[in-house]
Amino acid sequence: MPHHLFSKYSKAAMTLALACLLTGFLAACGGSSTSSSNGPVTITVWSWVPNFQQAVDLFEKSHPNIKVKLDNVGQGGTEYPKLRTALKAGSGAPDVVQLEYSELPTFAMTGKLVDLSQYGADAYKNDYISWAWAQSTQGDKIYAIPQDSGPMGMLYREDIFKKYNLAVPTTWDQFQQEAIALHKADPKVYMTNFAPNDAAAFTSYLWQAKARPYTSNGTNVSVNLSNEATQKVANYWDDLINSGAVQTIPDFANDWNTELSNGTLATWITAAWAPTDLAGIASSSSGKWRVAPLPQWNAGDNVSANWGGSTDAVTTQSQHPKEAAEFAMWINHDKTAANMLSNQLFLYPTLKSVLNDPSFGTSVPFYGGQNVNKIFAQSSAHVDTSFQWTPFQDYINNQLTVQLGNAVNGKASMAQALQQAQNDATSYAKAQGFTVSNK
Repeated sequence: MPHHLFSKYSKAAMTLALACLLTGFLAACGGSSTSSSNGPVTITVWSWVPNFQQAVDLFEKSHPNIKVKLDNVGQGGTEYPKLRTALKAGSGAPDVVQLEYSELPTFAMTGKLVDLSQYGADAYKNDYISWAWAQSTQGDKIYAIPQDSGPMGMLYREDIFKKYNLAVPTTWDQFQQEAIALHKADPKVYMTNFAPNDAAAFTSYLWQAKARPYTSNGTNVSVNLSNEATQKVANYWDDLINSGAVQTIPDFANDWNTELSNGTLATWITAAWAPTDLAGIASSSSGKWRVAPLPQWNAGDNVSANWGGSTDAVTTQSQHPKEAAEFAMWINHDKTAANMLSNQLFLYPTLKSVLNDPSFGTSVPFYGGQNVNKIFAQSSAHVDTSFQWTPFQDYINNQLTVQLGNAVNGKASMAQALQQAQNDATSYAKAQGFTVSNK
């Protein structure tokens, strides 16, 4: 199951959570954990991964003294408000909870996630791809175990490229030139789609361009959507959109599905979870798609980014934190379990032993016999570790989505839209008690 969508919950829910944190009512915002039991115990796990029970069964077989109650309370934006409510109430939170990387800073700041280093998690540091581990930790504290990821690549229609004598672009300049040439040759075909509703996709473009719009150190944060690298990305897509050479419809909607299937869109700039999605969305185009690395901003570079992915964290409400930590670590590190998550549940791995295994991935008929996993594994190795999130990332993403829509609809330039998103996020964060800079 792809974890490509940033969560979207209400401003009121977030304000309540931040107020709980910043006004010092930590005692009222959560319970305390107790020591683990020596006998059989039951832990509750929240996960939105389809068919995750298979992995749970594997864990229980290996750990007969730990029983697992699996709950799917909804993905991302549905789960997070429920978790915040439970943490504030002091009861009702699970022992183990699935969280996206972008959400960890918010929940870590509440003081309601267990530092897993006390249970030996630090021993696993070098077993995971470095950027995913970096996003799961803060200093010497380990707040979650990486579960899956979304290193970026480009899915493309080989038949369309051949028909119009286009080379697979290796730079963004080449991508732009070919996009314009393709649409001129056939006005019904677009090189790709720029989704006005997807802040997550746009953020991955910023990540690859080495833009670092966010930094966070406790309640001191920076929101800078006007830096040079961010503006470069904004102006690039502004030019392409204004040229008419790219489509601008919401992604993960019926029209978008149709255009991927019928040849209207020649590429999808996306993440490692997408090949499985595309095979279901566009089954009638089987055999026509291929995958290539992301185009680069500078010829000869090899820089990637991430879009999506999640972790497993333990909450301080757990009455059995040792067993909960064992679940989070084992389910994502044990070789058999990790292979099941990857090969049967279709989560793109963060564990190096799986990524580097010669048996990882096979030739896929939908992609003309290409081993797509290998391309994304190479991408994963080149994701920069320095990208950060804020403790109010959902608010920023909601504002970005609004402003990207304004830019696509001609109400503002992309640069103006990003500046407005920055202004809105800055005002919001200051109102919640954060110290905010725009540097």
